[in-house]
Amino acid sequence: MIDTLLSALATLLTFQHMAYMLLGVSVGLTIGVIPGLGGIAGLSLLVPFLYGMDPISALGMLIGLVAVIPTSDTFASVLMGIPGSSASQATVLDGFPLAKQGQAARALSAAFISSLFGGIVGAVILTFFVLIARPLILLFGSAELFMLALFGLSMVAVLAGRSLPKGLAAAVIGLLIGSIGAAPATGEFRMIFGTEYLYDGIPLVIIGLGLFAIPEISDLLRKNASISERNVLGSGWLQGLRDWWANLFLSIRCSGIGCMIGAIPGLGGSVVDWIAYGHAVQTTRDNPNFGNGDIRGVIAPESANNAMQGGALLPTMLFGIPGSGSMAVFLGGMVLIGIEPGPSMVGPDLNITYSIIWSLAIANIMGAGICMMLAQPISRLTEIPFHYLAPFMIALICFAAFQATRDLSDLVALLAIGVVGILMKRFGWPRPALLIGFVLAPQAETFFYQALQFNGWGFLVRPGVLIIAAMTLASVYFGLKNRVDDTGTTGGVVATSRTSRTIQIGFALAMMAFFAVALWDAIDKSFLGAVFPLGVGVVGLVFGLILLVHLWRGHEDHPAFYDYEIVGDHVGQSGNSWFWTGPAWIAGLVVATAVAGFYIAMILFFVAFLKLRAKATWLMTGVLTLAAAGFILGLAYMLSLNFPSGWLQNTYDLPWPIR
Repeated sequence: MIDTLLSALATLLTFQHMAYMLLGVSVGLTIGVIPGLGGIAGLSLLVPFLYGMDPISALGMLIGLVAVIPTSDTFASVLMGIPGSSASQATVLDGFPLAKQGQAARALSAAFISSLFGGIVGAVILTFFVLIARPLILLFGSAELFMLALFGLSMVAVLAGRSLPKGLAAAVIGLLIGSIGAAPATGEFRMIFGTEYLYDGIPLVIIGLGLFAIPEISDLLRKNASISERNVLGSGWLQGLRDWWANLFLSIRCSGIGCMIGAIPGLGGSVVDWIAYGHAVQTTRDNPNFGNGDIRGVIAPESANNAMQGGALLPTMLFGIPGSGSMAVFLGGMVLIGIEPGPSMVGPDLNITYSIIWSLAIANIMGAGICMMLAQPISRLTEIPFHYLAPFMIALICFAAFQATRDLSDLVALLAIGVVGILMKRFGWPRPALLIGFVLAPQAETFFYQALQFNGWGFLVRPGVLIIAAMTLASVYFGLKNRVDDTGTTGGVVATSRTSRTIQIGFALAMMAFFAVALWDAIDKSFLGAVFPLGVGVVGLVFGLILLVHLWRGHEDHPAFYDYEIVGDHVGQSGNSWFWTGPAWIAGLVVATAVAGFYIAMILFFVAFLKLRAKATWLMTGVLTLAAAGFILGLAYMLSLNFPSGWLQNTYDLPWPIR
């Protein structure tokens, strides 16, 4: 084993192989900095270039990209409050508040060293477990995987915030949105309402950007200021390293959690950061400040999401079962260069396996080092007045969103989810709880009906199920004792008035109407097609009713009440804009896209926004618009992407790139 390990390292440490790995790292860093793209888009970009390449070099390039995206996506999460990818959503909760406090350097350095450590831990665990992982992974049947999905849902208890009914109702909303489309067991379409776009459900990238990016952009647009008004980086680099060292044991534990979650096929990396974040909240006793800028809320998810890549490689290499969406593309790349995943990866092809492991470790070191060097110039973005940054961020978010299905409906869905996210933020509904429910809904339902078909209700007494159930109950218990949400407090805030109370009741009634629609839609479905939305919808109605009672009869300091318009940090400040400023501009872009197509609409949007909102000169407007148009066009060319077309393109058949 040692000889093979050293031989694989010697093969990798050549100029050609290292150059290809650096290329993959560079592409991964670029993709990671752009919010919403993630590993699937990056790997899809590299796959066409694999033909004829040396297998070790090709694998080094692919692993280089996969390894560093969870590192570079931290920039958007910390500096702009926008999840760089699905694996960095939890980092936003504490990383962005630190940036707004002028402590971006501290957050970034802690994140980068945690990512580096997590990636190396993932490589080390992969090294020693690659020979024994096969029997361990086979122990997990459908019943155990269903219980693991429930364990992921137990993190909702941590993120329920000041009002537990709100947190559980938000999770139910996520579960029901996640069940839109074809039922896994029967193929029956649920809650599509005659809309072809909903046949495959709403894509994760749209849910993530709508819940987190749109509300933050809308909030920043109202304040007419830069993201941070202090010295952005300052001298916090060493403090971030000291923070990580002081929480080394937390980083180790979360790295182990990341590996474990990544190694389980189907659970995916979209929830691993939330589980790690929840673990940090559950185990913290001294001065917790989660949601307001607690550095442990950065260290935990960043350690886990990089370690997850090492875990996800286990089922990908040993069984040909991708552990995540990006691993599915990586698997296709392996086949393309002539490497067959399976038991041979721990036999005749063990040297290839260890080359992948070495590539993973080296790429993490490269990525963390490059991110450290790029932090200073990238962080300067937070000092620019936000009305100059906003059109770029809106355009990038829309660009990332329509990569989901490359249809105008992606932008409409983004706007609709964004409005829901804005209202959830205003009224203190925990958005992470909704996201966790959405991510886990397909896995939970699929594994539930499989367990029911294979084992009947007897699956509930399997030893593995009972062990995971005990872990879930413990997680709920500790989570309820240490609740936190993305408003950062846990109660005792007077956040209501007569008008606000009425609006909050109205929003809760709208959510209950959604539960009722889900129940009505499920009534005429078969048992396997209806059992999940029916059960979840009933739970949602119960907690919705409890919340309504709290809102109707509760005293003004009841934990159920929260209105950002009363207690937000913008209250009492001069120069605040209209509440719906952000959604109104995004809606304008969507309408213009429907008429003229995205590319023309984006150019018109830039000109209108910079002249009317930013009051920029014509020279600055022209320069910024040309820069954005060129960048988006180049990115679309590299990704072979056609922009969503509008009425004019469909009527007059205009050519690409205008189309």
